[in-house]
Amino acid sequence: MGTDFLPVNRGEMEQRGWDRPDFVYIIGDAYVDHPSFGPAIISRLLESRGYRVAMLSQPDWKDRDSVKEFGRPRLGFLVSAGNMDSMVNHYAVSGKRRNSDAYTPGGVMGKRPDYACVVYGNLIRGAYKDIPVVIGGIEASLRRMAHYDYWSDRLKRSVLLDSQADILCYGMGERATVEVADALNSGIQVRDITFVRGTAFVSRDPGALTFSREPLWLPSYEEAKTDRKVYARSFYTQYQNTDAISGHPLIEPYGQGQYVAQNPPALPLSTEEMDEIYGLPYERTWHPSYDQAGGIPAFGEVKFSLVSSRGCFGGCSFCALTFHQGRVIQARSHESLVREAERLTREPDFKGYIHDVGGPTADFRIPSCKLQEQRGVCGNKQCLFPEPCKNLRADHSDYISLLRKLRQVPGVKKVFIRSGIRFDYVMADPDRAFLEELCKYHVSGQLKVAPEHVAEPVLRRMGKPSHQVYERFVKAYGKMNERLGKRQYLIPYLMSSHPGSSLKEAVELAEYLRDIHFMPQQVQDFYPTPSTLSTCMYYTGLDPRNMEPVYVPVSPHEKAMQRALLQYKIPEKQALAREALIRAGRGELIGYGPDCLVRPLGDRKAERSRKGNGSGRNAAGKPERRQKKKTIRNVHKKKS
Repeated sequence: MGTDFLPVNRGEMEQRGWDRPDFVYIIGDAYVDHPSFGPAIISRLLESRGYRVAMLSQPDWKDRDSVKEFGRPRLGFLVSAGNMDSMVNHYAVSGKRRNSDAYTPGGVMGKRPDYACVVYGNLIRGAYKDIPVVIGGIEASLRRMAHYDYWSDRLKRSVLLDSQADILCYGMGERATVEVADALNSGIQVRDITFVRGTAFVSRDPGALTFSREPLWLPSYEEAKTDRKVYARSFYTQYQNTDAISGHPLIEPYGQGQYVAQNPPALPLSTEEMDEIYGLPYERTWHPSYDQAGGIPAFGEVKFSLVSSRGCFGGCSFCALTFHQGRVIQARSHESLVREAERLTREPDFKGYIHDVGGPTADFRIPSCKLQEQRGVCGNKQCLFPEPCKNLRADHSDYISLLRKLRQVPGVKKVFIRSGIRFDYVMADPDRAFLEELCKYHVSGQLKVAPEHVAEPVLRRMGKPSHQVYERFVKAYGKMNERLGKRQYLIPYLMSSHPGSSLKEAVELAEYLRDIHFMPQQVQDFYPTPSTLSTCMYYTGLDPRNMEPVYVPVSPHEKAMQRALLQYKIPEKQALAREALIRAGRGELIGYGPDCLVRPLGDRKAERSRKGNGSGRNAAGKPERRQKKKTIRNVHKKKS
């Protein structure tokens, strides 16, 4: 099953006969040699180009000598916080520290530091003053320029400066990392590697730099830090220049004569390049040294899934994909995916079920329009919002063909789609063939979709389609299942406390849930992660697209009230829900009528339910699981 794992310690390196590696790759995750994990892709790609890469996984961040495990590498250090931003990995939106880390052996928490790129970079600098340091991965990518940091509640500098790194590879990083490696290998000094697409670097003399097109100057960090309007405009300039074809270089000034310069994004990968990357000789599991700890929990989510594409033109405001992967779809060939599916069937624990075939959005397999192939994506327009662009190619035929081929692979019983579909894209497609195949073959009883909200002011800030589009999809989904004789239900993902959502809009969403007889078991509070439009709104109180003021719920108590409104049937939430209704001026929803959400304070039955309610039971004392199925069924009946 492929070649051996890359060395994770000096002993394994010496077994290969190496005196030292070309690169030491420090990662905040455990080492999983599988293409769903970014460090595995980068390390195997460098190996395929002839470089020796040693993997230093989760070094002791309290010990400077921990980065010396392999000695001084020939070319430099690569650094990644892992598959997640380390702060998102460590903390819930409430600020409470999480109990487990799914990317660490046995799920143990505390094996990586907060702000991992910064800590690892400074560890290296303390051990090797002049070694080239290249940072990348999602944490570095989304913090490449000045950015709002939710956890410290302030505008932070580029991670390049705080980590003391030389180069930052942003986005998915394959092209940029190989080009940087080749430049270092050719003898070019790291300070002179200023020409690689998909990289950012620190400069003392930006006037001496040569770019492929005219750079755009952002406001200085000091200006953005003192004026939130300035930061909002700066962020939107960055957001409009995330395309490889139309994007400009960017320069952001800092004090002491420092500048962070960003080259335009790397060009999208071709289908042939995608096939090569996903066909590299991965071991497709975690390093065996983790067996005793029980392995890596996150691996179970992807072991029997297929990554078919990258990029997303959905443009949700709260999503970082535009900033990281970009809006251009990059897809693997059917042949590549079928080969990987055949490999899955040979796994000893494969039961015949492929858990997912998709990417950021499963049903995006082709570029959104032909124009972007020459001009790039539009800087000030979205493909699906506020309504589908007239140039949008809403076509599922390629995805349908792929799914049919995968269903025919011997040993495959069922192919599920779990990474999510865009219901508005489905509705934009005049052909209902995909909806039919989806319902007939690819739903495991429940289909999860993400309307996120129902109130138009909130949806507009989210970059999501009008609620009427979701309603049409619910109706079409119900009718299709009825025609096929199937009982399959929709589970809507919903978000509370997004910018634009006051208690008024939260009540509107609660009334919708009442009307469809659905009570979500979990509600996601908006999480202000670095470099999203929504995070910019949260920090500045402005929509950077038009500079309109935006209401932002920032009080923990108001956030709790908004969340309680979406779970108003849960006894423990009813006091907050009642308070929220009173504050919103909707006291008529407190009472005994069919339209009421909660009973009045002091109601004996409600009090008995609240006091006697045990874990896992609803107000009627029935198991929550049974209640959930009942409410889901009611949603289906009402909507179909």
